[in-house]
Amino acid sequence: MTHSRRPLVLGGTLFLLLFYLCAFTLLNGGGKAYAQTFSAAKSGDDMFAAPAPASKRIVGYFTAWSIYGRNYNLHNVDVNGQAGKLTTINYAFSNISSDLKCQLGDSWADTDRPFAATEAVNGQADSWSDPLRGNFNQLKELKALHPGLQTMISIGGWSWSALFSDAALPQNRAAFVQSCIDLYIKGNLPSANGAGAGVFDGIDIDWEYPAAPGNTGNVYRPEDTQNFTALLAEFRHQLDALSKQTGKRYLLSAALPAGPDKYQKIELNKIGHSLNWANLMTYDLHGAWDAQGPTDFAAPLYSSHKDPSPAPTNAYSVDNTVRAYLRAGFEEEKLVVGIPFYGHGWTNVPNQNHGLYQSSPDMQPAPGVYEAGINDYKVLAQLNYPTYRDPITKASWIFDGTTFWSFDDATAVATKVHYVKSHDLAGAMFWSLDGDDSSATLTTTVYNGFHSDSDD
Repeated sequence: MTHSRRPLVLGGTLFLLLFYLCAFTLLNGGGKAYAQTFSAAKSGDDMFAAPAPASKRIVGYFTAWSIYGRNYNLHNVDVNGQAGKLTTINYAFSNISSDLKCQLGDSWADTDRPFAATEAVNGQADSWSDPLRGNFNQLKELKALHPGLQTMISIGGWSWSALFSDAALPQNRAAFVQSCIDLYIKGNLPSANGAGAGVFDGIDIDWEYPAAPGNTGNVYRPEDTQNFTALLAEFRHQLDALSKQTGKRYLLSAALPAGPDKYQKIELNKIGHSLNWANLMTYDLHGAWDAQGPTDFAAPLYSSHKDPSPAPTNAYSVDNTVRAYLRAGFEEEKLVVGIPFYGHGWTNVPNQNHGLYQSSPDMQPAPGVYEAGINDYKVLAQLNYPTYRDPITKASWIFDGTTFWSFDDATAVATKVHYVKSHDLAGAMFWSLDGDDSSATLTTTVYNGFHSDSDD
């Protein structure tokens, strides 16, 4: 397995310090957990790269819009037990302005909305005179209750990646990065300078996708491939420069694609140097955008020779994505596997093979609460449909004779957690926290799997 690393450049004192730390770590069986720390302890800016956690990363996305129709607040993340089981919350999303600066995605949800006492993490109502309200203030309150919890601002996403290509151009790159750090790390909000300081511990880059089409209207160009690498390096450089001033280590991650048509346009052998970890978007591999089928798995762990989907989509899987990243030179200890807390579905499905791998001109996306063809895990778990499991892909689905839903239940999630552990990967990420049920069933499954001594 190839890893792209540079030799350590150490002075005498730092050498001795690392020698004793390394010896202590190895004697206590924790060498793997600290591998990222040592590989990052180089000259210059790299000395401020954040160390790897002692256990696996558990990263959950919290969406700004979940406080609306879903009525799901950061208070819920606390009371349902999710907060105590996470290492990191990624807050989605920051937008990019027309002048290529980071800007708040939803200022009402992000910084302005006053939460009532019953909605607030700390049980105290916000006041209009408070310099910071909204989800950002709730994140601060959540971190106060859970001191080990890290928070990241995610920039872009499917809807707001349109201008990443322009922002990453050499003449725009440094100013764009500076604006993001100024807004989210230094906390210089439109309402007041410094009001948002301490909310975020780092930045998550969610460019969908460099050098490849994403949402309608996205700008993309061939040089995005190199510019993406340079953009991440610029974020790392400026975050580390700030670390030298504050003494705090700032995190940098990126959401990276599962499709080969997307990741082959990324310099996977280079970008890991800038990142603390990468979140693989190993979901949405099949769905009811192919309205007439075939019905297929949204996030299979393995691919199957029985999959009738056209190549290359019939080979889409978590395992094939992970293997491709490793072959390309990405570090295994920085790969975080994405798990969906939602599913994709079709209706009017022929009643054959329990609905799996079926096609029909009569098929269409199954009705969803918020969007056709999609439902949260908490909704799907309540459907009284027969459950089926595929022994090849390790995926689960439900089918009532006409409606087919593919989603990860607790058994499928536990299998993926075992996969992450057995392959020495960095952890698991899920989209998104509001999709779990009120008992935090899936979040708890991930946590218990990573904190169990058994790999059975």
